[in-house]
Amino acid sequence: MSEFTEYATVGPSAAFFDLDRTLISGSSVFVFGVAAWRAGLVRRREFAKDAIGALAFRMRGAGDETSNAVRDRILGAVEGVRHEDLVALNSQIVPKLLERVRPEARRLVDLHRHAGRATFIVSASPVELVEPLALALGMTAGIGTRSAIVDGVYSGQLAGPFCYGAGKVEAIEELARWEALDLRQCWAYSDSASDLPMLHAVGHPVAVNPDGKLERIANDHGWPVVVFRKKTKAVARRTTQAVGTAGVAAGGFVAGVRYARQR
Repeated sequence: MSEFTEYATVGPSAAFFDLDRTLISGSSVFVFGVAAWRAGLVRRREFAKDAIGALAFRMRGAGDETSNAVRDRILGAVEGVRHEDLVALNSQIVPKLLERVRPEARRLVDLHRHAGRATFIVSASPVELVEPLALALGMTAGIGTRSAIVDGVYSGQLAGPFCYGAGKVEAIEELARWEALDLRQCWAYSDSASDLPMLHAVGHPVAVNPDGKLERIANDHGWPVVVFRKKTKAVARRTTQAVGTAGVAAGGFVAGVRYARQR
């Protein structure tokens, strides 16, 4: 039985949003780590190592060795922690993350919802963090990394795909099978080249605040490229003619959308 049986989507189309630096400004894992440290769930030394590891992960990208190391750090950080203690942190974490949601991203989520599409956060962050944030935003659900739980305690093992790189594709493909989604009619938004597998997996990929590699590839493929700012609804100026496949996204970026150059 899949966890996706509990979701209810409408129609064959959905929109998938990366979390860090796409839907929100900054890092959700850092907010999560601070709350866990203050609650005594992780030691100061472990928190410092996780922060450094996350930064290196961000800088070096999605190599197998790096992603495996971060996966192991995420699993190791919660190993031995009671599930109910981790979930209890959401009262602190979710309000802080809501403050970081980019206004343009919130509006875009609303546009997809009003168009009848299911909306999902897809993130390597723990599902215990991703799911309540998604629901607080009125989205369909959050797809995050699931850690195995034995007798109410995290075992340090995965209970599903590590939602990073190709793991995100594995997760959304399983969701598509359960919910009869047609990925060719779906949208995906991300800032990082690490999400190229997810962007290639859908019919409507959009680069948001892209890193250098993703911006080059988006330009080569003629994908829409948009820039969200942190505290204002003003977005970057429109620089080229709209790409026809941008569809509903174009309507959402009224404050100024920058589309990728056509090949």
